[in-house]
Amino acid sequence: MSTPQLVVHHDKELMAQAAAARLITKIVDAQASRGEASVVLTGGRNGNGLLAALAAAPARDAVDWSRLDLWWGDERFLPEGDPERNVTQAREALLDQVPVDPKRVHAMPASDGPWGADVDAAAEAYAAELAAAADPENHGPVPTFDVLMLGVGPDTHVASLFPELPAVRETERTVVGVHGAPKPPPTRVSLTLPAIRSAREVWLLAAGEDKAEAVAIALSGAGEIQAPAAGAKGRQRTLWLLDTTAAAQLPRSLYPPASP
Repeated sequence: MSTPQLVVHHDKELMAQAAAARLITKIVDAQASRGEASVVLTGGRNGNGLLAALAAAPARDAVDWSRLDLWWGDERFLPEGDPERNVTQAREALLDQVPVDPKRVHAMPASDGPWGADVDAAAEAYAAELAAAADPENHGPVPTFDVLMLGVGPDTHVASLFPELPAVRETERTVVGVHGAPKPPPTRVSLTLPAIRSAREVWLLAAGEDKAEAVAIALSGAGEIQAPAAGAKGRQRTLWLLDTTAAAQLPRSLYPPASP
């Protein structure tokens, strides 16, 4: 696994714009080398801020949206179209404005889908969809994602992997149903750390003073059971994208000067 790298921006708006530009470059490079790209999206204010910045970026047209697979790191297990679902928010922020191929938008199941209220069956179905998309060269049960993005919660959670709960301890399955999450809604679907760590690059997004303690804990050598963000690492690169308030409790020696 890669050693975390940090990029600290002046504020959350600059962070979102810079991250969007960075993501466009990664997608275009992947499509140039392999013909397609695969990205895992995240929700929350920072994930949605990035998607909105991407939608507003003139360079978005450099992406061949028809050759991009989009997955999610986690989802609130709510009915299709619910405004709290990550996919609903992603459609509003970006996806309804670009020519994505609907067949390549891999939303996690909703609670009114084929598996009804059975979140564990829904998680198994998403794991099967990931496995079906994995090529032999991926050497595992999920595709090799080019970029997997995660928001960092104030309690250090990523995706819907919360400190000390069973999902963060999972070592075999790629997707799990989450019961009793400490923030609403309590029932969710989430990738596991093994699935997250299959990505070429993992980007962790954190902006705001309410994230400062979590960032400091995760980057101070904490264990992944107590601080799930500490266990989120990419095979080739692990990138923490922060604003100055989220980085406020880190020693200056850990990161370069803020971007202009």
